[in-house]
This record gives sequence, C-alpha cells and structure tokens, in this order.
Amino acid sequence: MPLPVFDPALYPSQLADKVARFKGDFAPLDLPEPAVFASEPLHYRLRAEFRIWHHGDELDYAMFDPENPKRPILMADFPAADAAICAAMPRLKERLLASDILKKRLYAVEFLATLSGELLVTLIYHRPLGEEWEVAARALAAEMGIGIIGRSRGQKVVLERDWVLERFELDGRELRYQQLEGSFSQPNGGVNRQMLGWARAQAASLGGDLLELYCGNGNFTVALAPLFGKVLATEVSKTGVQAANYNLAANGIANTALVRLASDEISAALAGRETFQRLKDIDLGAYRFSTLFVDPPRSGLDPVTLELASGFDNILYISCNPQTLRDNVAALQGAHRIAAAAAFDQFPYTHHLECGLLLKRR
Repeated sequence: MPLPVFDPALYPSQLADKVARFKGDFAPLDLPEPAVFASEPLHYRLRAEFRIWHHGDELDYAMFDPENPKRPILMADFPAADAAICAAMPRLKERLLASDILKKRLYAVEFLATLSGELLVTLIYHRPLGEEWEVAARALAAEMGIGIIGRSRGQKVVLERDWVLERFELDGRELRYQQLEGSFSQPNGGVNRQMLGWARAQAASLGGDLLELYCGNGNFTVALAPLFGKVLATEVSKTGVQAANYNLAANGIANTALVRLASDEISAALAGRETFQRLKDIDLGAYRFSTLFVDPPRSGLDPVTLELASGFDNILYISCNPQTLRDNVAALQGAHRIAAAAAFDQFPYTHHLECGLLLKRR
C-alpha cells in the first residue's frame, strides 16, 4: 500500500466508505446502526517514526513506499503527526545538522507526543554512544524542551526518563497514563478518548465485576474500573504490566487486581484446569463477573478464549481487525447478539478501521 495522501477534503468520503464496508460485512450478524467516531483530518498521530537519509553534508527525514522500498521519500513535514511533532521536526533537523556528534551515523528518529503537550524523541544510531554524545544530547534536550533517548545496538541511553505522561479529561475525571518509549500506546489520542467514552457509556449499566484481557498499559482499565464492583485485568507483556500498575496507582484505582497471564492461562484458571503461582493472592471465587472486556491483537480471540467469552452475559469487544472480529462474533452468535456497535477511525486515509461491539447474552 503506498503512502497515503493527507487531504482533508477527501476524508469524509473515505471514512464513509470504510463504515459502509463495516456495515456490509456485519449485516448477516444483525449489526445495529454503528456510532461513528471520526478523527481530526490532520495532526492526529501521537507517534511518528522516520529513517534519516544522509546525502553529502545534508540529512532528511525519510519514509519508504512499500511498493518501492529502496527509494526514500524525503519528508519536509508529516501532516498526520501531532502539531508538537510537526513543530519539532525542522528545529531538530537544524540542530542535528549543526552537530557532527549528534548526526554521525544517525539512522532513525522516533517521536512520542501526548495530548497534554509532552514530547519524547529517540535518536537511533549505527554506532556506540559515549559521554561526548550524552553531553551534546543533554544540551539539545534543554534547548528544545524535550526528552531525549539514545539507542544503538545493545545500548539505551536515557537522559531523564523513558516515558511521557499523558493527561486528559473524560466524563469529569482527569485520567493520567504513563506511556513507555518502545511500548504500545494508542496512536490517535483524540479517537482514543472517544473510544474510552463509548466503552464507558456501554458499561455504565452493566454492574457486577469485570474481567479484562489484553489490558496493555491499562488504557481501558483506568476508564472502566469505577463502573464495576471489582476488576481482574490480565496482560502478558512485562512493560505493559509495569505501565498499567503505574497508571492504576496514578488514577487512584483501588478495586483492580492486575496479573501477568495470557488469555489462555486465565481461561484455564477460571475453569479450574490449572493453578498459577501468579494468582496465589487472588481469590477467583470472590468475583461475580458480569462482563468480559477484550481488546485483542489483530488475530482476534483464540478458540480457548472464545469458549471463555461464551460464558459471560456481556462482552465488550474493541477490535483493530474487523475480519477477525466478524469471525469471533459469528462463533458467539448462538448465545450472544450485538446490542451496540461503533466505528473508530484511528487511521485516516488508510483502509484500517477500529471497531467496538457490545454483545449481550440472548
């Protein structure tokens, strides 16, 4: 797929086409009319990654067209990126060009921004980074008012911290999220807020306790936990668990237990097929689960997790892959119906569409 053209005039029709395809694909499953949550047409991405293309004494940001991966596309700017990233790009380039220490064998640059205005820049090199680089990088960070990390093979130099702190208001609460460099976070901050708001609206009347799988850094956990009696959240990534624990504490969430387990492991534990040392301090029998929340990888739910899901009265499902979502819903259709649907345009000008469904037991 070639690099997209960022034209706000084309955006409404492109989104309408994606929503029509979603509705058509799910029509046999009695999809109700979905709520549609559009993105800002420009400056919506909080993450951006560029190769650095050296030519003579010059350097430029570059991307590559998958259809012609050997030809760099030099980027003077990147309209999809957050305004803070766009503002930093030319300033950073100017300072890199002025410093032989910082530009020498620089391979790539990654930006991580927040809606609350923080910016972290990772400079990736094909050479070891020593004290001279660190002195120059600290001066650059102070001058630009940003965080900087240096990376090379087997080396990571963190000048201050390797994370940003996101803050935004949702339903009268200020939510705070630690987002670690190199770990997953929602790329479209504005649409993420809309996803959280929709998920809270669906969960508001469900009651009981919540089981959440694939909780990542606790993005949905923090938003949903106050709506339930108790929450058990699982995540397999160590960095995800680290960030989620920070975020639960930062938001004063006291009713949630977080365990590092895969979805098939918690399925086996709840069914009584296996015991896990990581659950030794958790009384599974004390939970009265009314709802399962899942935001799985693109592959969707595996057969073991689908079997677990079939036992819940309510399934709140966020998906980055409508095809696997459709397959999973078809497998659950005998016991569950679609009660609410939503389309979230995380990635404008591409074919990707994030979807949300609330499934209720028939």
